[in-house]
Amino acid sequence: MKTSFFFSMPVCWLLVCCAFGQAHYDLLLKGGHVVDAANKLDAVRDVAIQAGRIAAVAADIPSSEARKTIDVHGLYVTPGLVDIHVHVYAGTGMRDAYSGDHSVYPDGFTFRSGVTTVVDAGSSGWRNFPDFKERVIDRSKTRVLAMLNIVGQGMGGGAIEQNLDDMDAKATAEQAEKYKGLVVGIKTAHYAGPEWTPVERAVEAGTLADIPVMVDFGTFRPERPFQDLVLKKLRPGDIYTHTYLVDVPMLDANGHVMPYLFEARKRGVIFDLGHGGGSFLFRQAVPAFRQGFTPDSISTDLHIDSMNSGMKDMLNLMSKVLAVGMPLEEVIARSTFYPAREIKREDLGRLSIGAAADVAVLRVENGDFGFVDVFGARLSGRQKLVCELTVRNGLVVYDLNGISRTNWDELGKYKVQGDAGWDGTIPAGLRSDHK
Repeated sequence: MKTSFFFSMPVCWLLVCCAFGQAHYDLLLKGGHVVDAANKLDAVRDVAIQAGRIAAVAADIPSSEARKTIDVHGLYVTPGLVDIHVHVYAGTGMRDAYSGDHSVYPDGFTFRSGVTTVVDAGSSGWRNFPDFKERVIDRSKTRVLAMLNIVGQGMGGGAIEQNLDDMDAKATAEQAEKYKGLVVGIKTAHYAGPEWTPVERAVEAGTLADIPVMVDFGTFRPERPFQDLVLKKLRPGDIYTHTYLVDVPMLDANGHVMPYLFEARKRGVIFDLGHGGGSFLFRQAVPAFRQGFTPDSISTDLHIDSMNSGMKDMLNLMSKVLAVGMPLEEVIARSTFYPAREIKREDLGRLSIGAAADVAVLRVENGDFGFVDVFGARLSGRQKLVCELTVRNGLVVYDLNGISRTNWDELGKYKVQGDAGWDGTIPAGLRSDHK
């Protein structure tokens, strides 16, 4: 039913427009190289948008059929990037906590990197999720989804995150069911004790709510070996983040990737990159990549520390993975459709007809670049991704070089440019004054 609705909406609009001789589309991105893993598309195509949805993806759509055409020749056009590990529960005043001062407001960091969807990874739990929703989710232009922390008070730091008595699987699952589709997973993180309790209760909550669990294993303890986490405790479809963390037993004495990791992947455990401020080392990642143990998804673990150290932002991280040796189309897949699929939101990360028109337009720059891991080691690279344009729900929300605009000296005594059908960068107060 959902597919037929998505299909019928743009088709019906086209029939109406044709009848009255109007433009078919609000926005047309013309001549870009489309990379869309969901639809197995890797070719030059035009992308047309109408009423906030993808209306057409075709080889040659006439510019006359669109109210606004943007020339994107020589650029890559991808679904809006999906970052499934961020911390954006900001504004609470909590010191030294991801449910507070360690988090950032999403809109200041997403669109400029081509990101249109983020998943807050456990900053809130069932007790404070309603505050997170009202404070951040409901006020953001970025699509913000969430994983609930198995700790009811979320990532409050210190003793709060070690409190086994506040790890309530039933209450967590009930909150997830209440906000189904918005809550897309359960998170356990930062636990330092010897017990398996946080993982077991997170899996219980995930099973009750039928959503995946993401694990940040916290302090690695001999009483709960990492191998047992990925071979015994996690279910198929559950996610281990921070894959290239120094503590992960990844390489043997000869530098070979340990077989249990491939076995865990074969049984359906997902390995997310989860860079963060302390969880990605070249001496782990480079040998693993070369031996075929690459991440299933690429995520930033965005917070106030990671954004100013080796991670920086989603495009810097994707460029880093490109420099390690992953082909560009695979980097894009692991930053769009693959993470969307992991959180059971396959409506995202794709350019299908009828899908939400979230689009990133990226430039590949060639030159001499450097990328840094969390220990401060450097890797040289020859290519770097830059966001030229971001579209969210059919509106241009970021335009680095003004490719959607006309030169000022061609406009005469100009007023506010653009219109509400495609432009989301001119403040509403300015636009309302333009008649």
